[in-house]
Amino acid sequence: MRNWESILIGPEASLDQVIETLNHGGLRIVLVVDPDRRLLGTVTDGDVRRALLGHLPLSTQVAEVMWPNPTVSQQGETREQALALMEASNVLQLPVIDAERRVVGLHTIQGLLDKKLLPNPVFLMAGGFGKRLYPLTKDCPKPLLRVGGKPILELILADLIEVGFHRFFISTHYMPEMIREHFGDGRRWGVSIEYVHEEEPLGTGGALGLLPHDRIDMPMLMMNGDLLTRVDFRGLMDFHVRQSGAATMCVREYEHQVPFGVVESDGMQVRRIVEKPTHKFFVNAGIYVLSPDVVHGVAAGERLDMPQLLERTVAAGAPVLNFPIHEYWLDIGRPEDFDRAQAAVGEV
Repeated sequence: MRNWESILIGPEASLDQVIETLNHGGLRIVLVVDPDRRLLGTVTDGDVRRALLGHLPLSTQVAEVMWPNPTVSQQGETREQALALMEASNVLQLPVIDAERRVVGLHTIQGLLDKKLLPNPVFLMAGGFGKRLYPLTKDCPKPLLRVGGKPILELILADLIEVGFHRFFISTHYMPEMIREHFGDGRRWGVSIEYVHEEEPLGTGGALGLLPHDRIDMPMLMMNGDLLTRVDFRGLMDFHVRQSGAATMCVREYEHQVPFGVVESDGMQVRRIVEKPTHKFFVNAGIYVLSPDVVHGVAAGERLDMPQLLERTVAAGAPVLNFPIHEYWLDIGRPEDFDRAQAAVGEV
């Protein structure tokens, strides 16, 4: 039940503060309490994602998004009782309260059970040239650029291993020998690493055709090799399976403010002037879960970008889902992103 005190917030907190607490707490839940620590409600990752999908402003008070009647465990209940309650209620976290409804702890499924390995394969894309980071990438592939003293791709690998993944494939193209030499077969980390090599660039999705399709027999996590993030990967995999997705794409909310007053008109007649409106969009975050059928549908040597693959999956009538992420996320594509990564790596 460690770190649970860091996820307590008051009812006056905003959605923005909830997201920050979720990110720093790392427990996928926030407990809303009164000044005496009496439990008022909970906010989970799923609640935040629904708020983001509904485009609620970040200033929204927590009372509008929290669940006011969460399942709780009474102080003194045994591990077996807590596990049975979690299973019956289909929850992953269980606030522990005393007789006065004051929060005294938090059970998590990971804390009550030994961490289980995830059998799903992981495909890390590490073949890009990193042209926007030149000259840093003149003699080093972008995934091996060091952030906080370690290569970007090693930070990604370590995070995924911590979650429970152990079957890895890495795609290479630019300076592949350096990547292979650094990571080898994965035994240094106690995992399995295999490589697929693009002789010619095949696009962001073409390398899927080079995988050993006979061994991709369950949903596969696919991720760009230049991202730093605290995405809840277990939650992502669970979401994909629960929703029976053919593909799931992580998306990030992006805001763009028009720096002028926007004139709405009907012919020559001005109807309305909106001063510096803000438009919100969901953008591709470079993290996917793909069903075996989607992976198997990419032929060896086929040139294909991920948007094309997802669009043809939609056209075939298969469900393509979006999974909004609010956790820390940084695409290290430009020099300024690389500098930001150096400053932030201790917090990720």
